[in-house]
Amino acid sequence: MSTFKAPKGTYDLIPPESAKYLAVREAIAAPLRNSGYGYIETPGFENVELFARGVGESTDIVTKEMYAFETKGGDKLALRPEGTASVLRAALEANLHKAGNLPVKLWYSGSYYRYERPQKGRYRHFSQVGAEAIGAEDPALDAELIILADQAYRSLGLRNFRILLNSLGDKECRPVYRAALQDFLRGLNLDEDTLRRAEINPLRILDDKRDDVQKQLVGAPLLRDYLCDACKAYHEEVRELITAAGVSFEDDPKLVRGLDYYTRTTFEFIHDGLGSQSAVGGGGRYDGLSEMIGGPALPSVGWALGVDRTVLALEAEGATLELPASTSVFAVPLGEEARRVLFGVVTALRKAGVAADFSYGAKGLKGAMKNANRSGARYTIVAGERDLAEGVVQLKDMESGEQTAVPVDGIVAALESRLG
Repeated sequence: MSTFKAPKGTYDLIPPESAKYLAVREAIAAPLRNSGYGYIETPGFENVELFARGVGESTDIVTKEMYAFETKGGDKLALRPEGTASVLRAALEANLHKAGNLPVKLWYSGSYYRYERPQKGRYRHFSQVGAEAIGAEDPALDAELIILADQAYRSLGLRNFRILLNSLGDKECRPVYRAALQDFLRGLNLDEDTLRRAEINPLRILDDKRDDVQKQLVGAPLLRDYLCDACKAYHEEVRELITAAGVSFEDDPKLVRGLDYYTRTTFEFIHDGLGSQSAVGGGGRYDGLSEMIGGPALPSVGWALGVDRTVLALEAEGATLELPASTSVFAVPLGEEARRVLFGVVTALRKAGVAADFSYGAKGLKGAMKNANRSGARYTIVAGERDLAEGVVQLKDMESGEQTAVPVDGIVAALESRLG
């Protein structure tokens, strides 16, 4: 047994469980690829200032959870705690916003890192699929992304999730609300650290999970009462477009999310079967983030959905994913000549797109057939010297137990026909 274990708060994806994660990633990505989003991949670490500026210096992510380090060359880097800032940085660096029509529509999949207290549904290493639409201010884009996420979840068979929706206003109306909220917070019995955060970004206090804080927030001013006419009209159009698409949502005037860059539309996907870690994904509009990290004005919107939590949500509902068979055909050779012939058959099957595996090592028939059963293959090909002398192999249906002699030169076509 190895003396090494996965670091605390992390996990290994191991077959057959890992197939669920691949299926979830594919299901989330499928509607994005079908809607004009191109794939982007960024490094696992970035300049620490990218996240300090973009995510927000007062956020828990930057102050408490980010894995930051200094290289031998003196560069200050951080493992990426989220995807949006990295994707926007990459798009700006590549001048994608200058290459053609806006918005630039991108999707990504990868691992992210936060130093958090590990618990079910909250890990120090986690996986997300995300989407960003960069460079356009249009309620239809906000609605599109919410609808695509809803479509992805429903394609997986997930049903018991809720969509929470809010507007955080913009640079015109949010300062007025910010001042009103700060006045309210200053009158509460809050600890010094919380009061200090309230002076930097008071909206973050609304997201505080502590019961003693939440009890004091009853009666706090709500942003919806301070929205300017433009933000009200924008938010109402988002709501109308989502409703017209048949997507249900709940208005949540206290929803702020945990990142500083959000403006106007913000949303969260909640699954009540996950306990305290109920958010399976979320996102919103971030019209000022590009300027925060040194780029031009590029109003944008996006989301990230947690692969880990989506798998947990599916398990909570008892939903069964339709996973492709890892092996459809298993070949069992008896003798050296059969090994040569059946290895060629397996290679031909794979080229034809049939998932096929082979009995490796010097195993007898009994041991090889045990491997065939464990593989989950629908069919097993068995061949010995006598079979090859007659120019055939034995094709066994592992469900019915029926065995048929099939010509060697016709076995690939026969299996293609049977497997459809």
